[in-house]
This record gives sequence, C-alpha cells and structure tokens, in this order.
Amino acid sequence: MRRLTFGFVVVLVVAAGCSGFTGGPSGSAGTAVDGQSAVDVPESAVTVTVTAVVDGDTIQVAYENGTGDTVRLVGVDTPEVHAENDPAEFEGVPETDAGASCLRGAGTNASSLAKQRLLGETVGLAFDPNLNRRGYYDRLLAYVVHDEALFNYRLVETGHARVYDSEFTRAERFYAAEDAARSDRRGLWRCTDQSAGTRTAIADGGTASAVAVADIHADAADNDNENLNDEYITLTNAGDAPVDLSGWTVSDAAGHQYTFANLTLDPNASVTLYTGSGTDTDTERYWGRDGAVWNNDGDTVIVRNASGETVLRQSY
Repeated sequence: MRRLTFGFVVVLVVAAGCSGFTGGPSGSAGTAVDGQSAVDVPESAVTVTVTAVVDGDTIQVAYENGTGDTVRLVGVDTPEVHAENDPAEFEGVPETDAGASCLRGAGTNASSLAKQRLLGETVGLAFDPNLNRRGYYDRLLAYVVHDEALFNYRLVETGHARVYDSEFTRAERFYAAEDAARSDRRGLWRCTDQSAGTRTAIADGGTASAVAVADIHADAADNDNENLNDEYITLTNAGDAPVDLSGWTVSDAAGHQYTFANLTLDPNASVTLYTGSGTDTDTERYWGRDGAVWNNDGDTVIVRNASGETVLRQSY
C-alpha cells in the first residue's frame, strides 16, 4: 500500500503563508494541479445528484427516479474523519500522535473539498471494467465526473488522497500524479516533514500552545482572487485538552488579520479558515475577504491568543 502525508506543524509553531496563491485545491498548492489532460476522463454511465458528503472519498447520491445510493470513489483513499487514522497506512507519515492528528486535519480538508465541489451538484458516474460495480458495505465503486474532469484524479493530484491500491485501469496515471504531489509536498504529503511531531520554540518568545498548523493551501486553482475559498489554512489541536480559540487571531506577514469568535477546538479536532465567504461551522470558518491573503511565493502564518501573545509562527 502507498502512503500519503499531510504537512503538519506542531505546537508553538505557526504555519505562514504569503499572499498570492496559484495551483490547485488541495491541502497545498501544486504546479500540476488540475492537469486533467494527464488522465482520460471516462464517459458517464449515469447522471446523479450529490446529496451528502460522508468524507473525502465517499458520497451519497440520488438518481433521477428518486432512489439513493452510496458511492465509494475508485482509486483513492482520503484520511478518516469519523475514525482514528493509522499513520502506517500513509507512506512517510510519522507513526506518532502528531502524525495521526495531521492526517485528521488532512481528512477534514478532503471532506471540505468534496463539499465545495460536489455537494448539491449534478455529476456523472463511470465504472471501471477491471472492478466489480460494488465493494464493501455494498457501496457503488465509481469515478465521479464533474465539470468534464475526473474528481477522483483531482483528489490525488492535489494531495488530498493517496492512491488506493487495486486493479483499476487508470492506476499508473494516478500513481504518477501521487508521486508529483509528494515531490511538491502538496496536502497530505506535508505530513512527511521530518519536523512533524516535534515541538519547536517560536521565534519571538511567545507562549506554548497545543494548537498546530496542519495545512497551508496558499495556491488556489486558477485566479486566486476569483477562487478565495480554495485558499485556506487549517489549524489542529494536538493536545489532550480543549482549546478555546475565541478571540485568537490569524495574520500574515503583511498584517491582514482574522479573529475567531465562539470556537472551542477539541483534542485532535481541526478548523479550516477560508479566505472567502461562507457559513461558519465548528470545522470551517470564513474570513470574508474580497482578495487573496497568502502569498504563493512565501509568507508567514502568525497565530496569537486572546491576550495578544504569539503562540504559533511558521514561514513557508
């Protein structure tokens, strides 16, 4: 089995990001994101509406006749969000609590991407001639085609998923996309960082915190300023106790600042801060800006607590 990694920066360090992002929608930016020309998009066998996202690689759909089904995406495996992750399943991820926590954040990002791209959308389902139509739990095994692109491939290409080893016909191209994502340290692959799981003192002598940066996605697909919700950072609680983030701020090197309101982060829980607009939840917050924040060519993420003390600082 191949394993995938998710960039994870632990305690006391803040992930930084510079403004201006380009690339793809995954936990990180990449040069070949959305390179759908690298894989042939199959012809859809049936058209359905996505009614729910279970996680990054599993969705629920409704057929035109009103009946429903559960679809497991062929060829991909995203980290768990409803169960514990085993870092040993993701090549290069430290087999530590920090590695597992990093994967949890990656799973949250993959689910968020699936919700943004697929929820409520009409998509096509295609099937692989090398695989049975149904797998475990009687779930339909399918490719999901949306906007003339293969969403399964997008997950791997952007680092939101590892390749799930099976006999599917597009495996070679999926593995090539995975290798490129690993090389560019997109999304999950950031978890292979040698410093993952270590506690590093912050540069300006701030206070210690269990909050860590699980992901920085500075490079949005296409024009950053027109795709603000594909620019985001994810914070995770790597500690053993809840952390009240109310009044905490996130800022970049240029001083753009966001303030969290009414949010407690439980142990191993993550929250993703999107640059654009949307409805706030316990796992997703929206900055509400009208332009990109994080620089594609490097920036610094600075997290301060409600007292104004720096608890995380990280540059990329």
